[in-house]
Amino acid sequence: MLDELEAVELKLSEVHTDNITFRFDSDFFKKEYLEIDRIIERNKIVKLDSLSNWITQGANPKFSEGDIPSLTGRNINSGKVNYENSDIINEKEYNNLIRFQLELNDVLITLKGKGAVGKVGYVTEDKKAIFSRNIGLIRVDDKKISSLYIYLFLISKYGVKLIEKGETGGTGQSTLTTTYLKHISVPIFSQDFQLKLNELTKLAHQNQLKSQALYHEAENILLKELNLLNFEPTQENISIKSFSESFLVTGRLDSEYYQPKYDEIENIITSKEYTLVKNEFVAIKTSFDKSKFVYKYIEIGDINISDGNNTFNNIETLKLPANAKINVTKGDLLISKVRPYRGAVSVISFDDNDIIVSGAFTVLRKKEDSKINTQVLQVLLRTKIYKELLLKYNVGTDVLPIFQTSSPKDYAAV
Repeated sequence: MLDELEAVELKLSEVHTDNITFRFDSDFFKKEYLEIDRIIERNKIVKLDSLSNWITQGANPKFSEGDIPSLTGRNINSGKVNYENSDIINEKEYNNLIRFQLELNDVLITLKGKGAVGKVGYVTEDKKAIFSRNIGLIRVDDKKISSLYIYLFLISKYGVKLIEKGETGGTGQSTLTTTYLKHISVPIFSQDFQLKLNELTKLAHQNQLKSQALYHEAENILLKELNLLNFEPTQENISIKSFSESFLVTGRLDSEYYQPKYDEIENIITSKEYTLVKNEFVAIKTSFDKSKFVYKYIEIGDINISDGNNTFNNIETLKLPANAKINVTKGDLLISKVRPYRGAVSVISFDDNDIIVSGAFTVLRKKEDSKINTQVLQVLLRTKIYKELLLKYNVGTDVLPIFQTSSPKDYAAV
């Protein structure tokens, strides 16, 4: 890490070289970035703009009731594009912005937000959808190069660093411009090499689909065991409770908490053997010491809600957002306190002591004598029924007391 702090002396002519955005700040000329540039330039290189038909920023749509997705940064994660819980536009707005319609093999990249800039996704579905202003699009000219090759280069360690180099702005205001993207140098290798990469990527995608099918099978087995597989909660929204049955027990007076559907779900869960989250897991709130130069940071947008996987961004300590708070380790369970109905629930699967997560997560760590497997709890909390139940424990918009040890009812069925 010390190398990153070393001063680099450059001539003015070198500062102007390959600097289309006219950057003069020291971040742009870090030693590691200069070394990556040298490595890439050992090969035949072509600017990304010359390999593409279109590189642009997305639209600024008017959201409304409708059924057409308008993708934003949260829809790009772990190298994938997902359409779940996207913003929505109607048919009229779609027709106004039809030039921003996504196409198969488009490469998408997030352009805004500290810790969120530079996430890359690849469009594999042919469906009606547009992309909004915090996303950049790279539409590769497949006659010149494979779009999958460009995608793989951008998610490689060299591509990630080149994107990181182009990031500008302070904490929370970071941006990446399409002007910079157009000027990225892409190393060009043989056609055979590109085809081999394509084959391996497609194989990985097939295996991923198999993995998702197995996950849904596991979820269905679990719900079947709980008698919740095809359960649809009541639509009744009136519940009469005495003061002694309500506030004196729960401390809650809001009507949302006492909806009949929640009682219905909990009655099914507690009709079988069950335990409480607080009995099996401990809530982790350990802050980090900030002694390292850089940490692996995970925020809500780094959780892929379609499969529960997570990614991280290496961020220098001084540039970490104010909400970077909790030090986690392998095996910890992350549960988003923001919009819990989206199912942003993930298990830390890599072994590292320098992982920091946003304070917008509740972090649970399995107790030594716990009867519940962490992955079982993860699957439960990602099911439709449990996502519904989590809304009961929302105080305001974010807090989930269901995961706090002080909560009177922290259900996790076994």
